[in-house]
Amino acid sequence: MSQSRHNNEDLSLKSLVVLSRAQHAVEEKIREDIRTHGLNPTEFAVLELLYHKGDQPIQRIGEKILLSSGSITYVVDKLEQKHYLERRRCPKDRRVIYASITEKGSELMDDIFPKHQKAVQGMFNVLEEEEKQTLITLLKKVGFSLKD
Repeated sequence: MSQSRHNNEDLSLKSLVVLSRAQHAVEEKIREDIRTHGLNPTEFAVLELLYHKGDQPIQRIGEKILLSSGSITYVVDKLEQKHYLERRRCPKDRRVIYASITEKGSELMDDIFPKHQKAVQGMFNVLEEEEKQTLITLLKKVGFSLKD
């Protein structure tokens, strides 16, 4: 094997390890932040989706936050019990049920989302704006290259 090919393979493996460790560290900090607000990361993701994008068909929530339909049903049930969201039938197709954020859920997100956003900004403040843009571009390049 040529030296340059060997180095390229080593750099690919090192890239994977560094990406995985960074992602794990960021996820841990996010979990800590979200837990301080009395939610788990999945509950927060569902509320954040509804808060920013409006009512969503329950069947579609899983696709948007990368969760199985069984897990989404469980999370929606928990959030409904906490009165943060409610289920609504679609008037045009009664088979479709939407999740809708309640006033209590919106008030919660009005309070915690700015704090969460600030925590995320703090995690990435080690990077200059140009470095953040480069990171986004590179991660998209890898991600898009792996799609079908």
